[in-house]
Amino acid sequence: MAKKLYIISSGAGSDTYITTQAIQAIDDCDVVVSYTKYAKELDSLIKNKELFTSGMTHEIERANQAIQFAKAGKTTCIISNGDVNVFGMATLIVELIDEQNLWDEIEVISIPGVTSFLAAASRVGAPISQDFAIISLSDRLTDINMIDKRVKNSLEADFILGIYNPKSKKRIQPYLNFIDALKNVEERIVIVASNVGRDKEHINITTTTDLINQSLDHPDVSMSTLIIVCNSNTKLTKNGKVLTPRGYLNKYDMSGELK
Repeated sequence: MAKKLYIISSGAGSDTYITTQAIQAIDDCDVVVSYTKYAKELDSLIKNKELFTSGMTHEIERANQAIQFAKAGKTTCIISNGDVNVFGMATLIVELIDEQNLWDEIEVISIPGVTSFLAAASRVGAPISQDFAIISLSDRLTDINMIDKRVKNSLEADFILGIYNPKSKKRIQPYLNFIDALKNVEERIVIVASNVGRDKEHINITTTTDLINQSLDHPDVSMSTLIIVCNSNTKLTKNGKVLTPRGYLNKYDMSGELK
């Protein structure tokens, strides 16, 4: 039987959005590999496991260590916040397993999760019921020109746009370029969500004009922030929720009959 390596999505925040499948996978493991912050947040679920942690930017170290544990015959999981396939650890694990040709030795099992994009959307109404794009503004691994192109094209195509990793203290240029791109489209409703699923969660419904005017000084925008720029059809409901209509009431009347 192949040795097991789980790539586990812990969901947005701490353990607020973790799935039953993820909890069962953790329970099946001998070893847990994790970014230090996520391990602390999941302490109650992993306290009886052998644990390996490291800090930010040490993703390759963690991935290689998880593979080594699995090769040694220990059922292992590596924790990825949100969903493993949304700027998470799945791509690195799969790439390393492929480079080392370990497919016959290690069974890699990805466990999906609730992203902050989905969690934040659920908090404010129904903002993402049409086509959307999700873009990270971190240029640590992606060329800034490609990021700018993707942002520009998504806005011009009227996609709902989710923005991850908008800015840090030192990494500000991609965010400034994003702000400049917002100036070229009509005003849109924006959701600014910080620390989704954590005790400090803060979600604000605002506009692109607000983001443009406050620019780098916006108090709610940091590395812990998700931004959702809605499309041109998005509106506020009578009680202040965000609604992007799917188009049902354009085609059908209130009874469900075709107009």
